[in-house]
Amino acid sequence: MAGNSQRKGAMRNPGSKKGATVGSGGQRRKGLQGKGPTPKAKDRTKHPAARRARAAEKSAGRQAPRGGKRSDGREVLVGRNPVVEALRANVPASALYVQQFVDTDERVREALTLAADRGLPLMEVPRPELDRMSVGAVHQGLLLTVPAYDYLDPDDLLARAIESGAPPLLVALDGVTDPRNLGAIVRSAAAFGAQGVLIPERRAAGVTGSAWKASAGTLATVPVARATNLTRALQSYAKAGCTIIGLAADGDLELTALGADVAADALVIVVGGEGRGLSRLVGEACDYRVSIPMDSAAESLNAAVAAGIALYAVAALRA
Repeated sequence: MAGNSQRKGAMRNPGSKKGATVGSGGQRRKGLQGKGPTPKAKDRTKHPAARRARAAEKSAGRQAPRGGKRSDGREVLVGRNPVVEALRANVPASALYVQQFVDTDERVREALTLAADRGLPLMEVPRPELDRMSVGAVHQGLLLTVPAYDYLDPDDLLARAIESGAPPLLVALDGVTDPRNLGAIVRSAAAFGAQGVLIPERRAAGVTGSAWKASAGTLATVPVARATNLTRALQSYAKAGCTIIGLAADGDLELTALGADVAADALVIVVGGEGRGLSRLVGEACDYRVSIPMDSAAESLNAAVAAGIALYAVAALRA
């Protein structure tokens, strides 16, 4: 009978009929369940954002940093040029590590000579060990370890400035994140009679090998203190009799208008971070917001340059 044939091809496969079948809700219950939130674009393998993230990771691997901090607090400088320059600048180091069977060139020989002249321990290690110590940075067979810096307490910094016999002159840095700027500011502080530098603990550069190198060794004579809260430290200095001067492009007073009577007192010069300048709370803690007069074509000055100009101006007023 038509429609009842059992021959191959005459029977419809179960579930092939279009439309809902009896009990389809139960059969498709799993299909109706939620699958959770949509993954982020960078977590989806074929999404362009994921490809960009992978490319960025590879690029970061190729452009490894020239140094870093070890778990024991010591800084490391890696690479032939950075290590040689640090040794030339008398950066305080604890040891020089050299890769076994490294291809020597002029820089390697100079690093070995400088380290030997200073009596630094010379450690020859296999490449895997140097890779581990440099945390993936391109070391080129040389690694220099720098001891962790011993920061002063902010109160001790002011006490030492008072004990120096000269009117206290300190520099405070509000969010300066480049260690080279920190080192250059310390160098200017040494040149113009400042007794120390104050930095915040967070979101700011600390004393690293790069800072030592930029300071040209003056970090050995100009102490650096770290404050848990920079605003409170400045307020404490103000209560102790210091005048707080903040450098700001929109300052109410030009540096050239600063009086000799103000410069002669205990003074703290506050320098803002690269790009954003002084933070609101730090600016409110200043007695004066001072600008450096300059050509209108220049929008701003590098933090280290601004600090050097201000320190020179104060030194000239005190002379």
